[in-house]
Amino acid sequence: MATQRIAIIDREKCMPEKCSHECCSFCPRVRAGDEETVMVKGKFAEISEELCIGCGICAKKCPKKAITIINLAHELEEPVHQFGKNAFRLYNLPIPVRGKVTGLLGANGIGKTTALKILSGQIKPNLGKFDDEPEWDEIILRFRGTELQNYLIDLRDKKVRAIYKPQQVDMIPRMYKGKVKDIIKDERGLLDEVSKKLEIEHVLGRKLAELSGGELQRVAILAAVLRDADVYYFDEPSSFLDIRHRLIVASLIRELAVLGKAVMVVEHDLATLDFLTDVIHIVYGHGSVYGVVSSVYSSRRGVNTYLSGYIRDSNVRFRSGALSFMAKGQIFKGKDKSLDYPDIEVKFDKFSLRVDAGHLYAGEIVGVFGANALGKTTFAKVLAGEIKPKKGKVDKKVMIAYKPQYLKGDYEGCVRELLAKKCGGFGTAKFKQEIVKPFELDELLDNYVSELSGGELQRVAVAVCLAQDVDFYLIDEPSAYLDVEERVKLAKIIRRFIEVNKKTCMVIDHDMMLLNYVSDRAVIFLGESGVCGHAKPAVFLHDGMNVFLKSLGITFRREQETGRPRANKPDSQQDGKQKAKGEYYCA
Repeated sequence: MATQRIAIIDREKCMPEKCSHECCSFCPRVRAGDEETVMVKGKFAEISEELCIGCGICAKKCPKKAITIINLAHELEEPVHQFGKNAFRLYNLPIPVRGKVTGLLGANGIGKTTALKILSGQIKPNLGKFDDEPEWDEIILRFRGTELQNYLIDLRDKKVRAIYKPQQVDMIPRMYKGKVKDIIKDERGLLDEVSKKLEIEHVLGRKLAELSGGELQRVAILAAVLRDADVYYFDEPSSFLDIRHRLIVASLIRELAVLGKAVMVVEHDLATLDFLTDVIHIVYGHGSVYGVVSSVYSSRRGVNTYLSGYIRDSNVRFRSGALSFMAKGQIFKGKDKSLDYPDIEVKFDKFSLRVDAGHLYAGEIVGVFGANALGKTTFAKVLAGEIKPKKGKVDKKVMIAYKPQYLKGDYEGCVRELLAKKCGGFGTAKFKQEIVKPFELDELLDNYVSELSGGELQRVAVAVCLAQDVDFYLIDEPSAYLDVEERVKLAKIIRRFIEVNKKTCMVIDHDMMLLNYVSDRAVIFLGESGVCGHAKPAVFLHDGMNVFLKSLGITFRREQETGRPRANKPDSQQDGKQKAKGEYYCA
């Protein structure tokens, strides 16, 4: 039976014992006598999607905002998997292909990880029959005549070996104790070669709990690549990595496909995804409600189709407008200085940082980028007054708001209480217009900070930073945990906020497209990771990008249709042409 309407109830928010059952009492069908449309059964409410008329009154009246009603613009057949009554469901599955890297591109909470877990054998698809799970024969019959039929037969018979690199690598130290080498199984006999490529041979003897996020990511990729499997699944392999390591990891993953393995990757960094994949499936729908896996596209066409928000083949518009990475309306004129900083030197036991004197202007955004462990965050903490340098005194007259790199969700209260405590003007019309509405915080205000997802916590952290009345905003890695759409929205929010309020902002990040969109000028960090770092004064974005990419030996061109930066394949004709001209970053 085709689905025309989806009703979702968030089990973590639904608390019938603490409300007056508004979802039932205000439902038109219930009030007309059809009491089975919305019921409270046990600890949770239930909604009959067959009887629901899609008015959405229950969602508006629910005091805990636990209900979502989606009236579909197009009918959907039965799902491949549904997690329960009034719970998330996934439609269709992507197809792993031998000798190719297949990408999954879509928003957070839309089923990409669920698809990987089904294909890797961690979740058995229930075809929407969550109360009477089907046998494998019925599941395989559903995919009869498709490319997935033989794969699912082999998965059932355990004839296909799949390796899954998880999304949340920061959870590894909690799951496994001991040293890095204890979790490595070198089935392919390539430990020395691969660990050297990933530049982590020095951490093999260290404890997992001592590793940084970037080191944990590379260790997880190392552990996956060294296993001998038929299919490899990588869930967000670029998180915590700098631009250079993202492309190193991408090249390593591509080598698996060259060997004839099937590889599938979920990734939010479009430059990395484009560089890494041969083909792409778009996953669209509504976050935490449902997801639909599209047919397959070439890498370039898939990314461009996703950015357009319209799948022409299926006549499906899944977003009201296109996503653009072309920055417009930047107001930086370079006239009024807002902050001068002198030559700065910081020295630790095994690391030293040197920053040449520079200045920042009112109304500009300065992008800060470079490899990990070169001192970018240390520089941020010096400017924020958290670290006292060996040389150089920063002007304390300038008030700074700082969003740190690593987020802490240890605040005991809800988001509303955090904003009221940290931000002046909370509750005013201006605060709602500039902070609450753009960051879409309305639905999070009553949620406990400790229970927020990574992406939700990131939005709240950046909002808290920008909501402070200061001269200078310092934002460290705002793209972490955010999907493509959220990154574009965030870049536009920051850009608009700085333009309207004529403040100064410095953004540290590794996402090329986010930096390209928000930055007027750039501060580049060069040096030897973990040993020494050196930053020269800010230069215009194009010049800074050119210097940085030249140091990595990587060239980027501008995609004509969307304006997004695209990494050239190494030793390609375009790569050689740009290197010959010394043009590593095409404006």
